[in-house]
Amino acid sequence: MIEKKVVSIIKKFTSSILANSLNQGEAEKRLNEIHTHFQQITKITGFDFEIEHLAAIPTAKGKALGLNHAAQCLIDYKRTVKFLKAIVAAIRAEQKAKPGVVINVFYAGCGPYAPFITLVAPHFKEGEVQFSLLEINKKSLDSAKKLINSLGLSNYIQEYYLADAVTFKVPKPEVFHILISETLDALLYRECYVPILFNLLTQFNKNIILIPENVLINLSLISCSKENQDYKEYEVGAILNVRESLTTFAGVRLAPSHLPDKEIDLNALNLSSYEKILLDTKVHIYNDIWLDRNESQLTVPLEIILEQPFLYKSIIFTYCLEPEIELKCKFQ
Repeated sequence: MIEKKVVSIIKKFTSSILANSLNQGEAEKRLNEIHTHFQQITKITGFDFEIEHLAAIPTAKGKALGLNHAAQCLIDYKRTVKFLKAIVAAIRAEQKAKPGVVINVFYAGCGPYAPFITLVAPHFKEGEVQFSLLEINKKSLDSAKKLINSLGLSNYIQEYYLADAVTFKVPKPEVFHILISETLDALLYRECYVPILFNLLTQFNKNIILIPENVLINLSLISCSKENQDYKEYEVGAILNVRESLTTFAGVRLAPSHLPDKEIDLNALNLSSYEKILLDTKVHIYNDIWLDRNESQLTVPLEIILEQPFLYKSIIFTYCLEPEIELKCKFQ
C-alpha cells in the first residue's frame, strides 16, 4: 500500500537527515517525493487556485497562512530539515532528562500536512511521544487527520483542537514538554508568532521547550550590490528580539498593542558611505540550530534604499500587534 511505502520513505529520510548523510540536493529530492505522496493522500496540492485555499485566515490578532501556503511549507527545504532536526533533538533531550516519561508535544498551526508529526512520529515508538494538534483552519485540520490516519500514526495523537492559538485555553497545560509554533513569516509580518507566545507561554510550565526558540530582526547597512567589489556590510544589531521583548511583559497573557520601541542612533554611523538598510529575520530554532539569511522564505531580507544626502539623526522601530501585525519605522 502507498501508505506503508510513504512511512518507509519518511523513516529513511529522517534517519539520513539526523545522520547528516544527505546533501542538499538529495534532501530536496526526498522531500519532493514525500510531498507528492502527501498530495495523493490528502488531495491537497498546495498549488491550486481555489479561493478558500489561497486566503489567509483571520485570527484574534494577525492572520494564519492559507491552506495552500501552509502546505508549501513542507518544501521550504532548509526550513523543514532544520526544524525536523531540532524537534527530534528536543524530544531526545527530554527523554534523557525524564527517563520513562512520555514526551508530550503541543503543535500550534500544523497545516494540512502536519509535517512535524508525520515526519517525526515514525522515528519514535507510540509510548515515547504524544502530540496534541491545534489548527484554526478546519480544512487543514481535516487534511492533517486524514494524512495521520492514512500513515497509521493516529496512536501518536493525544488530541485535535480546532481553535485560534491566539486565544485558546490549553487543557492540562502542565503535562506538555515541547511547544511547536511555526506560525511566522519574514519580518514577523502579519502572522501570529508573537501573540501566540503571549497566550500560550503563560499557560505552560516555564521550562517548556519552545520551537522556534526565538526570532530576531537585525539591522545592517550595505554599500552596494554583493557583486560589486566595493561591497561592504555593517551589522548594527537587533531591532527586535522577541523573547527579550516578552520579558518586559512577564505574566501578561493578552498581547499589548505594540512591543517596546527600539531607537537606533544614526549620528555615529557614516551613512553617506552606505546605499541601503537591510532588515534580516533570523530564526533561532533550537540550541545551535538557526535559519539564516535566504535559507528560507522566513529569512528573505528586506532592503530599504537610503536617499542621499541622509539627514535624519535616528530611526525608531515599532512592532505593532494592532490594528495589524507589522513592523513600522520612522526617521527623525
